Amino acid sequence: MARRPRIEFPGAFYHVTSRGIRKQAIFGGDDDRTHFLNGLCKAHERFGVVIHVYCLMENHYHLFLQTPDGNLSRTMHLINFRYAHYFNREHAHCGHAFQSRFWATLVQAKEYAQEVAPYIHLNPVRAHIVERPEDYEWSNYREYLGTAPSRPWTESRFVLGLFGNSLDEARKAYREQVLARMMRGDPDPLAAARKTGILGNPDFVTLVTKAFSKSAAQPERPSQVRLSGPQNRPDMRVILKETESELGPRSRFVRNVAIYIGHTVTDHSVKTIGEFFSLGEPAVANVCRRMKRELEHNITLTRAVDEIVRRLLCP
Repeated sequence: MARRPRIEFPGAFYHVTSRGIRKQAIFGGDDDRTHFLNGLCKAHERFGVVIHVYCLMENHYHLFLQTPDGNLSRTMHLINFRYAHYFNREHAHCGHAFQSRFWATLVQAKEYAQEVAPYIHLNPVRAHIVERPEDYEWSNYREYLGTAPSRPWTESRFVLGLFGNSLDEARKAYREQVLARMMRGDPDPLAAARKTGILGNPDFVTLVTKAFSKSAAQPERPSQVRLSGPQNRPDMRVILKETESELGPRSRFVRNVAIYIGHTVTDHSVKTIGEFFSLGEPAVANVCRRMKRELEHNITLTRAVDEIVRRLLCP
C-alpha cells in the first residue's frame, strides 16, 4: 500500500506520533527525555512550530502541534533526525531509532482539540504507568492545570480557551473533561481518521480532500493546501560532501564518518551505503562498529560529527 502524502498548509494542526524501531524503547531515562524536549524547543525556535500538547512514553511519543508556516515535514525531520543521532551515540545503537516515518493526522482543531488533547494526556494512565495524569512528569498536563510552569515553547491557551472564558474556569473544565474520559474509558478519537489522515467533520474532510486533490493534479497553480512528502533524507553524496568540508578531504576519517552518519542518523540501508562506497554489507556494518568505538573516546571527532549532522538537518 502506497504511503499517503502529507497535507501541509500554514496554520495546520496535527496529532503526530513516532514509535521506536520494532516497538523498542526510545527513551532509556530522564536524560533522553530531556534531550528530546530540547529538540522540541529547537524546532520551535527554528521553524516556529507551536507545541500545544506533548507526552513522552517509553517507546513512542505524542504531539499535538501547529505549523504556522506549513512546514510539518521539515519540523519533524529536525526533531527525529536530531534525536536519532543522539540516541544512537548515547546508547551505542547502530541502525534506525524510529520505525518508519512519523505518523501525522491533520486535525480540525476548534472542533476536535477538546478530544485530542485529553487523549494524549491520558496515555500514561492507559499504559498503567500512573493512576492520575498529573502524576506523570513527561507530559505538559500539569501546565494545563497551572500546577507547573509553562515552557517557553509550549502553548496551552488555545486548547484551554475552548473550555472556558476565564483561565481558572477553563482549567477546571479541562481537568473535569480529562477525568471524565478516564472514568468512561473513551475510545481513541483519532481512530476515525485512519482512512483519510484527517480528523474533522465531513465538510472539513471534503474541503481538504478536494483542495489536496486539486493541488496534486495541478501543482503549478497556487493553493492553500500544499502537498509535501516527508522531508527527504540527505543523499549520500551530500553526506560525503559535508563530511569532507568539516574534516578536510584528506582526513582518514572522511569515508568512515560518512558511512556512520548515513547508517545511524538516516534511513539509508546498509546495501545502499555499500553500493555508494563499493563495499559489501558486512564491511559497512564493521565500519559502523569501529566508528562507535572511536567516538567513545575521540571528543574532537564527536564534535565534528555533531556539526555535520546539524548542517545536514538544516541545510
